[in-house]
Amino acid sequence: MSHTVLVTGATGTVGSELVKELANRGLTVRAGVHSIIKGDRLKQLSPEVQLVEIDFARPETLHVALTGVERVFLITPFTEDQVDVGKRLIDAAKQAGVQQLVKLSAAGADAEPGIQLGRWHREVEQHLEQSGLAYAILRPNGFMQNFINHSGDAIRQEGKLYLPLGESKVSYVDARDIAAVAGAVLSAPIADHHGRAYTITGPAAVGGAEVAAALTQTTGRPVSYVDVSEEAAAQSMAAAPAWMRDSMLELQRLYKAGHAAGVAPTVEQLTNCPARSINQFAQDFHQQFRPAS
Repeated sequence: MSHTVLVTGATGTVGSELVKELANRGLTVRAGVHSIIKGDRLKQLSPEVQLVEIDFARPETLHVALTGVERVFLITPFTEDQVDVGKRLIDAAKQAGVQQLVKLSAAGADAEPGIQLGRWHREVEQHLEQSGLAYAILRPNGFMQNFINHSGDAIRQEGKLYLPLGESKVSYVDARDIAAVAGAVLSAPIADHHGRAYTITGPAAVGGAEVAAALTQTTGRPVSYVDVSEEAAAQSMAAAPAWMRDSMLELQRLYKAGHAAGVAPTVEQLTNCPARSINQFAQDFHQQFRPAS
């Protein structure tokens, strides 16, 4: 069987970094994308990157995507049917003879009773554990890249970082470090990580004020943290579906209560490199936090 790794959700925050990581390791990467056109930029990373369409509503695309694949990295879309989607992919992978499936989950997914986001992930984890496939599970904390993807407009336009987190701290992790851990797992002998679940965090827990200070230093313009109410946070997501809004607000309440401040040594243990700090992240991406000229 060829040593080809299928990455689902390959154009997303972690998926795109993992495609790059695996290509740099010399592996053949099959990038699962919803749109071949939107995924075209991934082809520029390496001649070893193959693009394949994955449409979970069309089972035949899963069959094509999984043909000849030895390992799979499963990123489920943040949709209302994400549990069904994850289970469907796991079942298809088993039928296709995949040797290892690594799932991107979330920190605290195994907590009881946990939050809704964790319960969704845990249900898919349990399906994977019972599938008979060799597997590993990655449970990262909140992504540093969300400061670009979700808070970036306000930072660029107003110099404000709006979060409903009070004085709480979170051990945010850089998506590049998640990809590095995933790359280490997917390139190691399968038995080395079978049945393991890894919590992935940054090197320290930081509060909103510390994030704002890092951005101020690297952009050369003032950025301040604004602690907003949960009501204001809900209003900012008014256009989102209720299931999405409610689950995100619940996650933010968990952050505010201090339950996401733990630090795990996983990045350094599996990659032999320290996890990137919020200061390093801010330095590397400072251009994306500056107003458009």
